Amino acid sequence: MAGTASPNLPNLPKVLLLKPPPIYLRYESQFSLHFNFLKAYDSPLSLPEYIAATNSTDVAATFVTSLGPRINAADILDHLPSLRCIVTSTIGVDFIDLDECRRRQITVANAADVFASDCAESAVGLLIDVLRKISAADRFVRSGNWSASGGFPLGNRLGHKKIGIVGLGNIGSKIAKGLASFNCSISYTSRKKKPSVPYSFYPDIHTLASDSDVLVICCPLTDETRHMINKEVLLALGKEGVIINIARGSVVDEKELVRFLLEGQIAGAGLDVFENEPSVPKELLALDNVVLSPHLAACTEEAFHDLYQHVKGNLQAFFSNKPLHSPIV
Repeated sequence: MAGTASPNLPNLPKVLLLKPPPIYLRYESQFSLHFNFLKAYDSPLSLPEYIAATNSTDVAATFVTSLGPRINAADILDHLPSLRCIVTSTIGVDFIDLDECRRRQITVANAADVFASDCAESAVGLLIDVLRKISAADRFVRSGNWSASGGFPLGNRLGHKKIGIVGLGNIGSKIAKGLASFNCSISYTSRKKKPSVPYSFYPDIHTLASDSDVLVICCPLTDETRHMINKEVLLALGKEGVIINIARGSVVDEKELVRFLLEGQIAGAGLDVFENEPSVPKELLALDNVVLSPHLAACTEEAFHDLYQHVKGNLQAFFSNKPLHSPIV
């Protein structure tokens, strides 16, 4: 088969679906009331063959996810001459060639701040778990090792910790607000200083790390931020330091992070993201000072409902010749 389209009326606007984002699978019946999805992922054909077989050279919009192919000229854009809109279900857009989209006048819209509260909650939760050893304590109790003598190591208090936030956008700002309620001292580094916030700004990641107990990473993955958290930054953070990463795995030099954790050169880590997902370095699995999560920081029932409304709104705005809700290009 050449692939299927949604069982809609033929006059519904066509949207190419290269690979189904989780939000589409959850809300497929609702989406299909509004759009005629061309399900290229269902087809054994290559994209050019699929487009030819379904007469889809006129498709103007595509709904994408970072789980699918990279959106670049050779693999995708050259085959879709009428494409004018890309809507993604993600915040990060490192898998899309934005410069090429600008050149072709293709509008790109992301998930904006839909996930901000959920990601911030996860970051704070990971930090509390690492410091108070909640997951490790759970394993300790379940293993039957708890006795009258105790024997489980003490954790550390979150209150009054010095928190360095890497990327003070929508998510970082909510993390800062949440941790400030624990009387933590908040500092940050970002592309530029934000005059409207009360937190200390560090233009240099190394200086921020050296003056922090915890680094919380919530910046986008770009050429500039790839492996930003490297050996030198980890050394600056020091043996009592903790890393929390809810951004992208490649913002951290994962091999160095693993080495520092194994050698006791930093105190712990809470990781929702990894460099080669779903692969996780096996060395991390046995460490009680590391909390692992399968890239779910943004994923709650409420967030998925909000994202469905957001994506639907962006696509409807495009097909109505109205401004998109969250254009980044």
